[in-house]
Amino acid sequence: MALTSSDETDLLLPLVRGIADSAQFLEFLERLRRRSDAEYVSIIMKQGDGPHAQISDFHAGRDLRAAAREVDPFEMHALERLHYDQLRPGRVYSVGEFVDHDPVFRAERMEKMRRLGIADERVVRLPQIEDTSAWLIMARAQPCIGADSALLSSLAPYVEAALRSYVTLEAHRIRASVSSQGMARSATAWMALDREARLLAIDPRLNTWLRANLGYTPRTGERLRDLGVHAERELSAAAILFASDDPPSPRAAVLHEHPRLEALLTATSDMPVPSMLALCRLPNARTAQSVERLARLFDLPPREAELAIALNEGQSIAEAAKAMGLTVETARNYSKRLYAKLGVRGQPELVRLVCDSVAVMA
Repeated sequence: MALTSSDETDLLLPLVRGIADSAQFLEFLERLRRRSDAEYVSIIMKQGDGPHAQISDFHAGRDLRAAAREVDPFEMHALERLHYDQLRPGRVYSVGEFVDHDPVFRAERMEKMRRLGIADERVVRLPQIEDTSAWLIMARAQPCIGADSALLSSLAPYVEAALRSYVTLEAHRIRASVSSQGMARSATAWMALDREARLLAIDPRLNTWLRANLGYTPRTGERLRDLGVHAERELSAAAILFASDDPPSPRAAVLHEHPRLEALLTATSDMPVPSMLALCRLPNARTAQSVERLARLFDLPPREAELAIALNEGQSIAEAAKAMGLTVETARNYSKRLYAKLGVRGQPELVRLVCDSVAVMA
């Protein structure tokens, strides 16, 4: 069955929109459900194998999985109890093909379906997408007809293509989220600039810092301003080099003196056009969690951990003692115990150990 121009508008466009839509294919599935007069239409995705595989169920109409649990709390929806992994990709299967060979199983299956208000089902397995298996399923209160199977068969290649894009997009989303959290925890922010040093994209935290300290909001497509003549010239010259076909090794630059903003300039990767990446370190203020984490990591008493964090922030022993309400002699005794417990030879090595620790992450 060939899809008509009306089908392309009513079904395929919502399918494509569903790749990035927050509702995740709901519009496509609902239109398909209405088109086929089905009780339930779904895309089921299984990532991984075995009992711990992750199941995603995008559906329109009645939630048959929830309804099956209400009918029998120990029984999942009958569809999930079939050997779906053994289905041949691209072929549409009817429920009868699963049960005709076993009259007892057929009777049990049909009774479960009756209690769910379902008379017939159709399922097509889609080709494997990396480690993800997927099926397009339709369930009706009335017997399915040939047009239902033909429609699922025609839609299957388009659904496969959409799900491939969806799986890729989800992987990018996960990596982007993890990278963003990691950079935020390490007080690192970023911005990308094109060959003319015009802003392509910027970390929201760096945007906030520039707005708070320089008094303006950077705009995409424009050059940064108010950095000073020397910094702006250096950034422009570096952008030409790092956006070239043969970029140099990363280099450090001071983008602003007061308050100080440093950047490590390097070439980007996996960008649509060659560009330059500027990685900037933002202030990472001490939190109560920093002391708790350091104490936990190295099995330290809270006060000793607090002193170690204070020394890492650049305070002298006398300054830390005053801030903590200790005598200088007590603080010195704490520091000696810290050196012994942590196996360091003095304050410089202590500061380096703390600085390299995850305790001081945000």
